[in-house]
Amino acid sequence: MDILRFVVTGTPGAGKTSFVRSMSEVGIVETDRTATDQTAQMKSTTTVAFDYGRVTVGSAFQLHLYGTPGQSRFNFMWDILIQRAHAYILLVAAHRPEDFSKARDIIDFMNQQVKIPMVVGITHLDCPEACTCEEVMLRLGYADRDRPMAIGVDANNSTSAHLAIHLALLAVLLDQRHRPIAMSVRSPIRLSAPVCRPQPLPVTSLDRSMH
Repeated sequence: MDILRFVVTGTPGAGKTSFVRSMSEVGIVETDRTATDQTAQMKSTTTVAFDYGRVTVGSAFQLHLYGTPGQSRFNFMWDILIQRAHAYILLVAAHRPEDFSKARDIIDFMNQQVKIPMVVGITHLDCPEACTCEEVMLRLGYADRDRPMAIGVDANNSTSAHLAIHLALLAVLLDQRHRPIAMSVRSPIRLSAPVCRPQPLPVTSLDRSMH
C-alpha cells in the first residue's frame, strides 16, 4: 500500500478542519484554540498548528491529511507541512471574495516552497452571494487553460470531500507521468488503480453541477 501525504490549506473559515474531520477514518488530532483576532467574527476557534487525519482509499493508498492554519502569521507551519507533501488541496470560501487575495498569497507561498500538484476546493457555494466556481478561479488569477483542477466541495460531507481527495490523487498520478515522485514505500503508484476512474471536469461543468 502506498502512503501519500496531502496538505489541506486555505483561508480562515474555508472548512479545513471540517474537511479533515469528515474524511478521516480515525479520530483526528486537532490544535484549535479560541480565536482572538478577526477570525473570531467567523468562528469561535482557529487552528494554530495543524489538524491530522488518515483515510484509506481502496487497497492501494493510505492518505495522511494535514490541515494547516489559515492565518499567514502561522505560515511557518505551512512550510513545515508542505515540504514532504505529495499534493495539496486549497480550500476557498466562495462567499468571501474579500479573502481571495489571501488565497492567492497562499498559492504564491506554496509555489515558492515546492512544485507539487494542487487542487482547488471551492466551499460555501450554497451561501447567498457566493461566487461561481468560474468566478473564483478567475479571481485567483487562473484565466487560461493552464489552471489547476477545481471542484465544488462541501467540507462537512464525506462524499463530497472524497471527490476532492480523488481529484488530488488523480493529479498526483498525472504528475508522476512527467517526473518521478518520492514514495514512502517501496512500490510505485499504479496508474491502473481503480480509484483513478473519476475524471476531472472543467470548472464550468462543476459549477453547473452545483446548482
